Amino acid sequence: MKLALGTAQFGLPYGVANTQGKISNSSAREIISYCRSAGIDTLDTAISYGESEQCLGNIGVQDFNIITKLPHVPDTVLNIENWIMDEVNESLSRLNIKSLYGLLLHRPDQLFELNGEVILASLEKLKDIGVIQKVGVSVYSPDEFADLFLIYDFDLVQCPFNLIDRRLVSSGWLKKFEKSGVEVHVRSSFLQGLLLMPRDKIPQKFKIWNSLWNHWDAWLRENAVSPIEACLGYVLSEANIDQIVVGVDSIEQLQQITAAIETTSLDSFPDISSFDNELIDPSNWKT
Repeated sequence: MKLALGTAQFGLPYGVANTQGKISNSSAREIISYCRSAGIDTLDTAISYGESEQCLGNIGVQDFNIITKLPHVPDTVLNIENWIMDEVNESLSRLNIKSLYGLLLHRPDQLFELNGEVILASLEKLKDIGVIQKVGVSVYSPDEFADLFLIYDFDLVQCPFNLIDRRLVSSGWLKKFEKSGVEVHVRSSFLQGLLLMPRDKIPQKFKIWNSLWNHWDAWLRENAVSPIEACLGYVLSEANIDQIVVGVDSIEQLQQITAAIETTSLDSFPDISSFDNELIDPSNWKT
């Protein structure tokens, strides 16, 4: 199944549609157990996701492919290689595993700074000794790939992609990754839950895009399609995407998502794409 579980909610209250806060340890165990039964074998976390790594380690996830993300390297660090090694070893300890499927840079822009070469060399060393299988980057926009791939041939990339934010395809990067064998993981398929919210529940700050929500709502009604089916169907229509990273607040949400993936058969989608960075980049959303 082309589905990876994002576990930010295991350590933080994450997502604009999240009304439950950080999920409980018992719910987390239930969700991981369901992943096994549903054939989901990849878990996505990050050192900066609060208690997420520790939660996964307590549950036991040795049978999964684990991807975590390295945070910003502090400017005060004197020995960057040692700092990275320590961060990764501590991450492995929290996760209770011996190696990582992937290690992504959460702040890849640091590679263009003075110590960028040292950071890359440290990651390459971790790969050489078998601590990580794939080195990658997590970006906010596919525009970042142009400069990043000039300095290193990454194995794995993660970026947003959904019905509204289609830059991964429109930029041509998805086709380039297919040709070069780069593994592609996409997140924000539901735009942090915004695309799944009932029309009257969309927060006031998003009302400036009312024409887009009106079109989306009308298309769903006319085609008798659920928002989950439409969102996942669109992402699945791009065969070159390897994994869809989704976060959930409950096992019921994950069951809905897996059911939609197994049943969706859409071949047309509403044109609600946008290049408005204030909408497509959640980091720009004001509280």
